[in-house]
Amino acid sequence: MLKSMTGYGVSNIESDSINVTVEIKTLNSKFLDIYCRIPRNYSEKEIEIRNLITQSLERGKVEFTLTVQPVGKTIASTSVNRQLVAAYYQDLSNTASDLGFTPDFTELLRIALQMPNAYNNETVDDSSKENDWSQIKVAVMEALRKCTVFREQEGKMTSDKFSEYIKTIQTLLDSVGEQDKLRIPAVRERLEKQVRELLSDDNFDPNRFEQELIYYVEKFDISEEKIRLANHLTYFLETMKAAESNGKKLNFIAQEIGREINTIGSKANDVSIQHFVVQMKDELEKIKEQTMNII
Repeated sequence: MLKSMTGYGVSNIESDSINVTVEIKTLNSKFLDIYCRIPRNYSEKEIEIRNLITQSLERGKVEFTLTVQPVGKTIASTSVNRQLVAAYYQDLSNTASDLGFTPDFTELLRIALQMPNAYNNETVDDSSKENDWSQIKVAVMEALRKCTVFREQEGKMTSDKFSEYIKTIQTLLDSVGEQDKLRIPAVRERLEKQVRELLSDDNFDPNRFEQELIYYVEKFDISEEKIRLANHLTYFLETMKAAESNGKKLNFIAQEIGREINTIGSKANDVSIQHFVVQMKDELEKIKEQTMNII
């Protein structure tokens, strides 16, 4: 099953003491690149959070945001980080002005209060903090699960597209085979003409004739390329459906498909086949582009 590197997952859990929101966004990347936004009083948990992300998401650019807001009686023992909230508020106000509109100041304050480290919660004891962390971890796992489901859904859509592209290339390859049957008589006629010219030459050299014959046979024959291309197309579909399919391997197969298409185009020396080759290349480029977003 294919998995896309594009994903999104969000979860929200509220307990007696805190309201936790976890948001995860992922995009394509050659490696696993994790960026975390975590409240300062939970910064020591970042390594554990990164380990959880690594185990679930494998590869891609990951943007992780954790928001923890106190609720109920906990609010009374929590103070607003006024200096930081004021900085958030001022930056949001300046951004609104730069964009050319007048903001709702109450809305700006609400957003500023939701930003990381907007609250000072220094008085929470260790046991309460560990209990809160257990709730946070549940929210993290749920967001990761949703992100994985999203990636699988995107992968299924990509898989369907791959099947369409491969089917189109196979149809074009069949057309190349039909046109090749029409091309062979023309190639034979051209070859016979050149053979007659060689035989009529007083300086006819049998060795040279044999070399020329082999050259033209190899130059115009695309039978092996058609067989290899068909095999590569089948292998691509098999790999795509495999349990441990990955984008790098699919990209390697796509490169082999491209080599065979290019060879057919260079050897065929036929206008109609060249048109089919251009269309096959167009479908192949779509495949290569999509493989870059597969885990």
